[in-house]
Amino acid sequence: MGVIILGAGPAGLAAAFALAKQGQKPIVLERSHAVGGMCRTIEHNGYLFDIGGHRFFTKFDEVQDLWEEILGDQLLLRPRLSRIFYNGKFFDYPLKATNALKNLGLIESTRCMASYARARLRGRGEEDSFEEWVSNRFGNRLFDIFFRSYTEKVWGIPTDEIGAEWAAQRIKNMELSTAVLDALRRPLDRFIGSRSDVTSLIEEFHYPRTGPGLMYDTMAKKLIELGGEIRFGHTVTGLIHDGKTVSGVKVERDGETHEMAADHVLSSIPLTLLVRGMSPPEKVQQATEQLRYRNLLTVNLIADAPNLFPDNWIYVHEPKIQLGRIQNYKNWSPHMVPDASKTSLGLEYFCSDDEPLWSMSDEELLALGRREMESIKLLNGAPIIDGCVVRVPKAYPVYNRGYEAHLDVIKEYLSGFSNLAPMGRYGMFKYNNSDHSILTALLSVENITGARHNVWAVNTETEYHEVRG
Repeated sequence: MGVIILGAGPAGLAAAFALAKQGQKPIVLERSHAVGGMCRTIEHNGYLFDIGGHRFFTKFDEVQDLWEEILGDQLLLRPRLSRIFYNGKFFDYPLKATNALKNLGLIESTRCMASYARARLRGRGEEDSFEEWVSNRFGNRLFDIFFRSYTEKVWGIPTDEIGAEWAAQRIKNMELSTAVLDALRRPLDRFIGSRSDVTSLIEEFHYPRTGPGLMYDTMAKKLIELGGEIRFGHTVTGLIHDGKTVSGVKVERDGETHEMAADHVLSSIPLTLLVRGMSPPEKVQQATEQLRYRNLLTVNLIADAPNLFPDNWIYVHEPKIQLGRIQNYKNWSPHMVPDASKTSLGLEYFCSDDEPLWSMSDEELLALGRREMESIKLLNGAPIIDGCVVRVPKAYPVYNRGYEAHLDVIKEYLSGFSNLAPMGRYGMFKYNNSDHSILTALLSVENITGARHNVWAVNTETEYHEVRG
């Protein structure tokens, strides 16, 4: 027997690697035929694409040490440049006073400040939704300009139906609205001699030479060298347990079902799928049916132009455009593009299973992406010579209002098992960054050997987040 790990994404591989370094021989079960999950690198005709853009930035020493142990000098330090497209204009992000004032105009800037002042003077009041949480702190005007459209694109529901916990978790000491306010009041601060105490946005980040897949492909290789094992094409269909202890895993492979004995199970597969495969009580089963995920589509385009724009990525806040975010992978790492005379782009669209976007053909999506890039005027007349589409189901857990109660039911049920630990974004139904997912894995491994970490607390009190990070 031993430890069986469900899923070969960042959390699953990090847990397996940590165990293998202790001399154990963990087995990782992966449904697909590649490691990395959403953090894999996609190759298309020699061009490399990330799935959404994954910065390697952390304030956890153990995570940074792991990344450097795996890649060494293949982990590049890259400059960060990003902007926001709204109302036909590009806003620097972090915002600069002159740019923000020019794009918003004096009248709109004054309205934003007045709205902010009203929000600060009145009581916080109800904060059950994302919209209330943000508006209470920064004013309705800034919320409408810099939060509503993009957030509703990502989640597919009105912002007053998104739980306030999403805002509290993701918008910490440094967030977009603070940057807006800092930019608008900076000239006044200089005039009266005061200093703003706003934390700086991250100006550099690490990134693997050929995309995030390099990190997890290398980690998988090192894991196997240490005696660990990754079994591809294995779909987990359930767990064997007595209500208190898990004794094995049910796996389907090539149309046949097998059972594997286990002393411990660490799971990074979607929490809802894990629990449904445990034949839980009806109350718990119903709770899983109330938790929803959002899908991601990346429309990858190759343009016949050496340089289109200098950003790593651009947020699209324009409501009339379906596109949510644009990645320029040549600016993440020049090694992502085999031909320096070309530029590769990743366009991110968010949708649910029942939305037209999810059922569109690749050809239709590529045409949509090209049209929307032309409407933003970022192609500068450059022809699109190639492209591909990547579909990622269940990419993001949806924090709709009231989801916490359903998640608590599931957490209480799972807490009754002594040797089962969910971890990572999918496994815990938490919108973790990669470093948080890895930290949950490392702490889960330590718990196997006697520690008593509260893994569910990871990414609840961390204060270095940027909104949309």
